[in-house]
Amino acid sequence: MDEPIDTKKLRLDLMNFYGTALFAGFDGALEDLLELDKESEEELIKRAIKKGIDLQKYKEIDH
Repeated sequence: MDEPIDTKKLRLDLMNFYGTALFAGFDGALEDLLELDKESEEELIKRAIKKGIDLQKYKEIDH
């Protein structure tokens, strides 16, 4: 069974990504940034996959 994804960390990293893009002058990133806050965990994971983000670093491993 796959390990669960740390969606809090993923959401924060995506917010940083879009925030940086917005600061760099990409106004379209504002809409993405605002949508992130409302997205479900499933939608968030789908967005990350679309962006080509490696979800391996967000897998939670119980020790």
